[in-house]
Amino acid sequence: MTAQPRIWDIPGGIHPPQNKAQSTARGLEQPPLPERLILPLLQHIGNRAEPLVKPGDQVLKGQVIATASGLFSCPVHAPTSGTVSALGPAPYPHASGLAEPAIIIDSDGEDRWIEAQPVADYRSLEPLALLDRIRDAGISGLGGAGFPTAPKLAARPDHRIDTLIINGAECEPYITSDDMTMRHRAPQIVAGIEVLMHILQPTQVLIGIEDNKPEAIAAMRAAAEQHPMQVVVIPTKYPSGGEKQLIQILTGKEVPSGGLPADIGLLCHNIGTALAVHDAVLLGRPMISRITTLTGAALTRPTNVEALIGTPIQDLLSFAGLRPEQLYRLVMGGPMMGFTLPDSAAPIIKTSNCLLAATHDELPPPPPALPCIRCGLCAEACPAELLPQQLHWFALGKDHEQLQRHNLFDCIECGACAYVCPSSIPLVQYFRAGKAEIRAIEQQHSRAEQSRLRFEHRQQRLQREAEQRERERQARAEKAARAKAAREAQASRQQTEASPAAAPDLARIQSRKASTLSPEQKQLKVAAATARMALQRAQKQLAANPDNTDLQAQIPGLEQAFAEAQQAFEQATAQEAP
Repeated sequence: MTAQPRIWDIPGGIHPPQNKAQSTARGLEQPPLPERLILPLLQHIGNRAEPLVKPGDQVLKGQVIATASGLFSCPVHAPTSGTVSALGPAPYPHASGLAEPAIIIDSDGEDRWIEAQPVADYRSLEPLALLDRIRDAGISGLGGAGFPTAPKLAARPDHRIDTLIINGAECEPYITSDDMTMRHRAPQIVAGIEVLMHILQPTQVLIGIEDNKPEAIAAMRAAAEQHPMQVVVIPTKYPSGGEKQLIQILTGKEVPSGGLPADIGLLCHNIGTALAVHDAVLLGRPMISRITTLTGAALTRPTNVEALIGTPIQDLLSFAGLRPEQLYRLVMGGPMMGFTLPDSAAPIIKTSNCLLAATHDELPPPPPALPCIRCGLCAEACPAELLPQQLHWFALGKDHEQLQRHNLFDCIECGACAYVCPSSIPLVQYFRAGKAEIRAIEQQHSRAEQSRLRFEHRQQRLQREAEQRERERQARAEKAARAKAAREAQASRQQTEASPAAAPDLARIQSRKASTLSPEQKQLKVAAATARMALQRAQKQLAANPDNTDLQAQIPGLEQAFAEAQQAFEQATAQEAP
């Protein structure tokens, strides 16, 4: 057996009560097939899937019912055969209690599969082909974050993955889903890891498991004995199962602030993710189920079940013997990083690793928060070596610049600082709120920047179009001017050739037309026009009133005035003509 490699310690960390034994006594069970399944379109980090079915459609187990809507998205498959009964908002496992678009399937009880398409020899396929299979199977991280697996495996060209780490630490209290997965599915997990190795071609593979899981350690060592991978036993300490913390424990390397493990040649995947990769590639089955822990003092028979995605939580609690009168809090996840569910009608999704049905004595309400006494215990417990006390003050003051300067986004929200706080300050809640506010501001700035760029591009496009229209107008004007000049030149040549003797008379007529009146002639012309208008006005009025004697008397004088003015203008024009 290979010697145990060196392991490193992480800063901070705590040792809360484990409470894991109560859910491991019954092995891995299969709950009854639910009558109705609720499949939310968002079960991962990224974009919602887009539905491909409508109410009334018949579906088979494993059939794609919603397709991925982008790179960071996952398709959704039918967990059993049945009829699509509805498509719309449905209960969703989230602390907000808000509904989420979902596809609801009524089971027909037959559980009929589509035709599976397993890969006989995955080593003969290119990594991109395997990535397509993993993407089409709808696999996302089963460790809690829910990051789509395919884009995580598709590292950038400048990221050479030297070490593949498989996370089997499962450090949070109560949760035993990974433990039971390793006990009962160790060969399949190892086969899934080999698929990941074929894609990434790492130089070493390390499987990290905490020392409080001896049965899982033995099963994984037996399954991995003949394979180029190593099971590494690490001390039990919370939160050693965090991605960056496990990397530091196994390799001694620290992921840079704001960076990714791939930046230093590392990649970390969960035990459950490796099992899902095995099912997708070697069995041709999409991700339609997961192993979930059902635990808590309000259950008469806590256990682990392989439940179909979309199974209502209340069905699983009934299977585990829920005593409703003792249920005080229903938590999805563990007591450290989980959240309280407001509605047990919500389904389990791909990231649902644990349902904790706790009594009042098991998870009592936190006492009222007291003022900070600056004891520094929170900083000692922080595994990311942050300053929770300072972050708390900055979060209260909404000083987002200082929050980012003090690396708020390096916080993994493990809750260790709040666990040791003697003043019972809910530090993690402040940090989550601060992150949400910063993300909202950044999104707003991003949208404003996009709007500005769109406006500038539109203005540039309109300017280009206006300039193009002006160039076309000038081209048309120049073309018309050239055509007119050509026509005039041709007409002039034709007239010259037809009557050469008439050319001087034509020039004389054109010069006469072009001549202008002298100032005296203009005055005489205006006087004649005024006299004519006065005569015409009087004639119209007389026509309207024939009996008006005054108008009859004015007409002769106006006629004489007009005649004299017209005669003067004509005489002046006649004198100028010669």
